[in-house]
Amino acid sequence: MEKVRFPRRINIYLPLIAVFAVLFLLLPRSGKFSYDYRKGSPWVYDNLVADFDFPLLKTEEQLQSERESLGAESIPYCRLSSSVAKDVLAKVSALDFAQAPGARTATMEAISELYQRGVLPDALSGSSSGADRLLLIQVEKRVERHSSSEYLSEEESQAFLRDELAKACPQIDADSLLKVLNIYPLLRANLVYDKQATELMHQKSVDYISTTSGIVPAGTVIVRHGETVTAEIKQMLDSYRLEFNSNVSYNGPVALLWLGNALMALFIVLLLFLSICYGNANVLDSYNRYLYLLFIFLLSAVATLLVDRFNPDSIFFIPYSIIAIYLMAFFKKRVVMPAYIMSLIPLLLFTNGGEGLFMMHLVAGMVCIFTFSYFNHGWLQFVNAIFIFISASLVLLTNRLINGDPNLFDYSELLKIFIGSLACWLGYPMIFLFEKLFNLVSNSRLQDLCDTNSKLLQLLAQKAPGTFQHCLQVMNLSDAAARSIGANVLLTRAGALYHDIGKMENPLCFVENQTPGVKYHEELSPEESARDIIKHVSDGVAIADRYRLPDEIKQFIVTHHGTSCAAYFLTKYLNAGGDPDKTDTFYYKGQVPSTKEQSIVMVCDTLEAASRTLTDFSRNAVSDFVDRVFSSKLKEGQFADSALTEREIGIIKSTLKEYIANMHHARIVYPKRKGGSKERF
Repeated sequence: MEKVRFPRRINIYLPLIAVFAVLFLLLPRSGKFSYDYRKGSPWVYDNLVADFDFPLLKTEEQLQSERESLGAESIPYCRLSSSVAKDVLAKVSALDFAQAPGARTATMEAISELYQRGVLPDALSGSSSGADRLLLIQVEKRVERHSSSEYLSEEESQAFLRDELAKACPQIDADSLLKVLNIYPLLRANLVYDKQATELMHQKSVDYISTTSGIVPAGTVIVRHGETVTAEIKQMLDSYRLEFNSNVSYNGPVALLWLGNALMALFIVLLLFLSICYGNANVLDSYNRYLYLLFIFLLSAVATLLVDRFNPDSIFFIPYSIIAIYLMAFFKKRVVMPAYIMSLIPLLLFTNGGEGLFMMHLVAGMVCIFTFSYFNHGWLQFVNAIFIFISASLVLLTNRLINGDPNLFDYSELLKIFIGSLACWLGYPMIFLFEKLFNLVSNSRLQDLCDTNSKLLQLLAQKAPGTFQHCLQVMNLSDAAARSIGANVLLTRAGALYHDIGKMENPLCFVENQTPGVKYHEELSPEESARDIIKHVSDGVAIADRYRLPDEIKQFIVTHHGTSCAAYFLTKYLNAGGDPDKTDTFYYKGQVPSTKEQSIVMVCDTLEAASRTLTDFSRNAVSDFVDRVFSSKLKEGQFADSALTEREIGIIKSTLKEYIANMHHARIVYPKRKGGSKERF
């Protein structure tokens, strides 16, 4: 195992200090209920005594039972209508009371008193069933609860009027007079039933059921050591935990709280840094990628801590799996997996039910890492979101089965998980913003760059077809080498495709583009030829700028020859008596490769071009050829700044030897057909 060397550059540690500061400021400042329990399991801690009064929360089963009970019967809502009394009195006043002159005033007074008491429709009065009913009565802008027994029914209003008239005018037959004048049909309810308001009030009463069922006083023993956690005890523990986490502040020395938070933030940052160093220390070689990795971790941690502090119920909305997607856009899976797990650590440590949430998002993230390789373009990303939702929902269901939760399908939580999963699809375009902010190249962009139908590559194929074919061969060689050591294959392929685009500015200068009879360098001096050859590097950079190629691709153009020389023309110059001290013209002014991918493209470029001069492609000849090229590059110092290790160089050499030998395998010679037989086409 290779020894891990920690970087000594101060700029590596400054971002870690910033991450530490943010975590330190956001870590919880209040007490946390630190007991772990499960229904049916024994209480392994000391006796738990309530330190304060707390409300006993109803279970979901109790709330559902109350909803069903309230849903079975609604409270009628009635409005007092003043127009009914006025209308009835007006009609009675117009009647002819000539047979009983004194009865008019008595009848009017009785009707007024009748409507002051209130008249209910017979269907609401309860007189038919003999049951007393609760009513909501609106008088002007005030609504009050009343019993139906407080009011008269329409049938009772007739008897009331008859009795009152009989008392006021005993000399007449009240019932006969009321019938003769047809007054009974005029009486109607002045408490009017409002069906719409009844349904609305009923819905509100169902929605606003009290979630508590009393107060547990301080000093109550909630559970004793060794006692089995029953459903009732779990209800009390859940209630106590919620009240504890919501309202109990830290009551110890403030200095110890700050020290604890500082140590916790330090441990998290240290664990993150070690996961980078031991997982893939090459991330530290690209400072922008390193900053991006820390930013994504911080994005997850800040979202977790802020939601837990201000709105814990929204924790299901956070699309943690998108963290894995954001990481996969710029890193290999061996970097993504530990970095994603680290981003879930705050969720595990600082949220209620963190263990279940951690497992849910861990599984969903791992599924996302796998499926995203297949569903990462266009609408297919929606399919990836569905896989995330299904995996997260299954883990949530499994967790509830283990905990004996009878409410297996909480549709509100499933909806939140679905919205969070959908956000993984909708939030994908943010990658392009991060690409610009951190000056990175995403894997999606690299895939687009590797498309040989792109405008720039088609232009290269048109202007310099030989160079285009050379780039394709270098890409294939580089692909095999990059895969053999686990380098970034997409970046290597893209770098190989574009490393020679500068040649299309002067394609005939290069032998692979020359047609028979073209001798570009015949009239040029070695210095002029070398100058034209070397110029394809600066021309390539200019073209890359013109077509806005990423900086990481431009580096392949600058480094694919490093600081080597145009050996053919340098040798020609020296053989012609040139001054050995004046050979700067023959050397490239580029940079030696600094990454594994750049080193691979450099050596594959040389191998592909030089292999065209070979006549013997036996395995021994190919092996010697590859060894000579690598030795030459090492001797020239072209690998001086490379991230390749000796072991990786050995693996690449073996891979390229096998590839070149197979690429130039012998073909059988078809015999000529004898006789005059005709060929069929």
